Amino acid sequence: MKGGFDANVIRQDFPALKRMVKEDVPLVYLDTTATSQKPKQVLDCLNDYYSNNNANVHRGIHTLAEEATAGYENARITIGKFINASNEKEIIYTRNTTEAINLVANSWGRTNLNSGDRIILTEMEHHSNLVPWQMLAASIGLEIDIIPVDDNGLLDLHVYEQLLDKNPKAVCVTHMSNVLGTLNPIKNMAINAHDHGALIIVDGAQSAPHMPVDVQDLDVDFFAFSAHKMCGPTGVGILWGRYELLDAMPPFLGGGDMIKRVHLRDFDTNDLPYKFEAGTPAIGEAIGMGAAVNYLNGLGMQSIWEHEQDIVSYAMDRLNEVPGLTVYGPEAEMRGGVTAFSLDGVHPHDISQILDGDGVAVRAGHHCAMPLHERYKLVATARASFYLYNTYSDVDKLIEGLHKVKQVFG
Repeated sequence: MKGGFDANVIRQDFPALKRMVKEDVPLVYLDTTATSQKPKQVLDCLNDYYSNNNANVHRGIHTLAEEATAGYENARITIGKFINASNEKEIIYTRNTTEAINLVANSWGRTNLNSGDRIILTEMEHHSNLVPWQMLAASIGLEIDIIPVDDNGLLDLHVYEQLLDKNPKAVCVTHMSNVLGTLNPIKNMAINAHDHGALIIVDGAQSAPHMPVDVQDLDVDFFAFSAHKMCGPTGVGILWGRYELLDAMPPFLGGGDMIKRVHLRDFDTNDLPYKFEAGTPAIGEAIGMGAAVNYLNGLGMQSIWEHEQDIVSYAMDRLNEVPGLTVYGPEAEMRGGVTAFSLDGVHPHDISQILDGDGVAVRAGHHCAMPLHERYKLVATARASFYLYNTYSDVDKLIEGLHKVKQVFG
């Protein structure tokens, strides 16, 4: 490991990493791109909330309600600072990244887009940044343009420039591919989009957990991410948007808390951020997300990023030792801690199953990115992904397991 970052010490904070998946078979967790493990600091926070402060927010004046509200709102402030939001009111709690993108598509999109308008997507998007826009396009008659992915797993930015000349209204792009690990040049893409009068909506599910993110420096318009991929609970995510955009958008869902007053035939919406948070929210989970952010801040996002770059570089070198194995995407210095691969003559599901027998947890399938797999003429891939708690030893066990796969399949 490089520098003073010691993953062997950090992993002691994660109870799941100490378990045996079978008798005398320790867990080697290489599936953080799907969901991360949770440190005891976050688990203790959740237990404390549900044990001592459990109440609904914003509605009560008794002690528990005030404590729950304070925890919920303090977490919002913490999360806002984590991505350098200019105002905590720009932080909208959602269930996950998918809901956050759906909120933008259905609120901003239906208000500002019309039949014949163009939007730009990319060939490497997760389904959550494809399907909501496809649904909106089918509903109101949008034209969708696609930035292709080249053989090295990079977006074709020459095509992007050509598509911008068609005057799109929005560019919807992932910050980091959940399959290829490709880190896209979001800041430059945002400058180009704005120069052509388009907004840029970023899926940050794979970047916010792993690297420093400054939404003001990136100069994006919307940015979405989830707690469960960054040491936090499931069931809560974040939509960040520019205040003036969010303020002008209509509510996404109707019900309690998103209103100032309700009459029998009309209603007045609440102020930001509450007009987008209808009903009882995931209170404990939001507070837990705040604890996860505090945990990551304690380690340092730059240190986490440098550790992952070290691990993925080591993993790429070791994977290249396995005969018949193909890793998809760019070189290590241009990707995050994700490696999707195939092995000649072996289905990815078989790879995953055999690795699991040795406790090595990887993902197998299309990873909610079917169009990207179609681009590479693949039905599926196996995917090993790394985080702050992974070590060289984890990579070595992956490689041992892949050699065993080759032996099993001759």
